[in-house]
Amino acid sequence: MTTRRGFLASLAAAVAIPSVTWADAGSPDYLAAAREPDGSFALYGVTAQGQQRFRIPLPGRGHAGAGHPVRPEAVTFARRPGTYALVIDCAQGHVIRTLTAPEGHHFSGHGAFSADGELLFTGEIDNATGSGWIGQWTRAGGYRRSGQFASGGIGPHEILRRPDGGLVVANGGIIAALDDDRTKLNLDTMRPNLTYLALDGTVEEQVELSPDLHWNSIRHLAAHADGTIAFAMQWEGAAAVTPPLLGLHRRGQAPVMCTLPDAMATRMQNYGGSVAFEAAGDRVAITSPKGGVLAIFDLDGTFIDMPVRADVCGVGAAPDGFMLTDGFGGMARFGANALAGVAAFDVAWDNHLITI
Repeated sequence: MTTRRGFLASLAAAVAIPSVTWADAGSPDYLAAAREPDGSFALYGVTAQGQQRFRIPLPGRGHAGAGHPVRPEAVTFARRPGTYALVIDCAQGHVIRTLTAPEGHHFSGHGAFSADGELLFTGEIDNATGSGWIGQWTRAGGYRRSGQFASGGIGPHEILRRPDGGLVVANGGIIAALDDDRTKLNLDTMRPNLTYLALDGTVEEQVELSPDLHWNSIRHLAAHADGTIAFAMQWEGAAAVTPPLLGLHRRGQAPVMCTLPDAMATRMQNYGGSVAFEAAGDRVAITSPKGGVLAIFDLDGTFIDMPVRADVCGVGAAPDGFMLTDGFGGMARFGANALAGVAAFDVAWDNHLITI
């Protein structure tokens, strides 16, 4: 029989056992997928100083991922239209669980944890209709599928946890065929939107672009501490048009479209790759691997600078600005007003740099 004294002793012992944290995986600052020189793929944990903390092989090309807010666990998603995601113990270097998209769905390449880390949300697309879904998985149940709800649009891509704990979804608006070319089937009727969701799936707010920008597919997201959401876009309309590729939105207001001087707008080649706010400050950066540049704006949407970096795409928050990765294995930092190399790896970094 358990005595009160024994119960209290057991409780004290349990409390005394330290929780496993990202420190047990070497305290990486970022996660990034990469292609190795031999054509294989891996997930890396790296620091802001360019030091490798771990490398975990992947069965195929990764896209983006989500880091648990406390524990050294990461979820990495197969390249679209992938149907699997891997939950990885980054401290031990092994796969905890393979998640499989429900029949008739594929993952969108992105996911997000709830603030307490107990729920994982995955972006999903219906194969037949392109309609968007958010899958819910419960960590305490071994990442058990525990529900789903509509994303609020067609073709969701990135989903993000907001500073207030809710979700925001980039519904790109595109129905894509499941062929090797990802043929786009509905360009004339695209209606991308930004959807704010409660964790139970309730739609709290939706934002659509003006009709002349309906070809601007909303793809990637970043959140400022004050709740401002930045969204990066990819233009599917006429190539001769150079629309804004970055938008800023505050709840209850119209979106602010961040414009570039004409000569610089063409350098983006109508493609926004990734987006991030700096860790301490009010600047936001959007990358263009096709143009080999990144564009930096302030929180009001005013253009600041356009540094050049070949094949740059991954961008994450750094204490003094932004950390960047490129397809040639480079890591760089943009600080106060200059771009400086940090490290070079013998890999090709994929599209995204995930800040832990």
